[in-house]
Amino acid sequence: MKIHEYQGKEILKKYGVPVPNGKVAFTREEAIEAAKEIGGESGKVVVKAQIHAGGRGKGGGVKLAGNHEEAVKHIDDILGMTLVTHQTGPEGRVVKRLLLEEVGDIKKEYYFGIVLDRETSRITIMASTEGGMDIEEVAEKTPEKILKVTVHPSVGVQPYQIRNLVYGLGLPKAAHKDAHKLIAGCYNAYIKEDASLLEINPLVLTGDDHLVALDAKVNFDENASFRHPSYEELRDLDEEDPAELEASKFGLNFIKLDGNIGCLVNGAGLAMATMDIIKHHGGEPANFLDVGGGASQEAVTEAFKIILKDEGVKGIFVNIFGGIMKCDIIAGAVIGAAKEVGIEIPLVVRLEGTNVEQGRKMLEESDVELIRGDDMNDAAKKIVEAVANA
Repeated sequence: MKIHEYQGKEILKKYGVPVPNGKVAFTREEAIEAAKEIGGESGKVVVKAQIHAGGRGKGGGVKLAGNHEEAVKHIDDILGMTLVTHQTGPEGRVVKRLLLEEVGDIKKEYYFGIVLDRETSRITIMASTEGGMDIEEVAEKTPEKILKVTVHPSVGVQPYQIRNLVYGLGLPKAAHKDAHKLIAGCYNAYIKEDASLLEINPLVLTGDDHLVALDAKVNFDENASFRHPSYEELRDLDEEDPAELEASKFGLNFIKLDGNIGCLVNGAGLAMATMDIIKHHGGEPANFLDVGGGASQEAVTEAFKIILKDEGVKGIFVNIFGGIMKCDIIAGAVIGAAKEVGIEIPLVVRLEGTNVEQGRKMLEESDVELIRGDDMNDAAKKIVEAVANA
């Protein structure tokens, strides 16, 4: 789950991480008032677009105003614009929120981040002197400039690890105390808030040698959302994919992709394997869709509806392994859903598992037009051929 920069900064503040004085605005009037409040007599203020994507500055979504008139111009330019960055794709995102923030005295920019390293199954703290740049670019071209500390989950981040980062960054002695407090605070925020990513880029050193989080990117682990019911209030539904939102209402795990073969599968592992075998036979999956182990006819019907909303889908591959949910029950759900939705594109169904013969017989005797796959490889080959010949 992603949240906006201003929301991430509110969380960091709770853990003692210094952030600039700022105010969020949803309308032009609110933004102008916030600019007056933050800019004061000088009128100097930073106008920042709030979308769930990085690279906003390069796309024209972050502007520095030297006076109030400039601030109003930037507000008019950014609010409502379609902001295109390397993370939004060519379609971009419409800016519906602005963060008005005070202008700081920046001496040096750094990068700081905390993430789960899946190779080591440990939390990794990263820092670099190359703040303000794309960290992926730094990692590719100058990996030696990224400092890393691996944290043991049972002991947490240790003082000597923080010291290694502080000295590795070459921070002035006057900033050491700030750095220790900030790194420890960010680690505590990451753990206690069940974050999957915490990133400050840039983390800035001010003219008087204090550290301030000039930006904040915080993502939450949705698997831990039951521990944080208040996080639902932080969601910006305008920033989420409508199909993924609809799928979540019915307990479906759905991610839209760019292919033309819709996938309806039970089980995340099988769903990944289904996409792989479609690619193996020269096809392109249009989605990842896991209906879960206890799929009902209602869930399967909604899954078909969501898949068919994508005009690029030219065929559907239903790949079910009946374990907890028996194949005859799944077959009945597929038949009922197909009749209700009215599928007019090639439909290939592969069933395996408990009560598979009963399930296959139900499919054969139904009046739903479909192609039966004898096994996973056969079914994948058939849907790719059917779509190619459609």
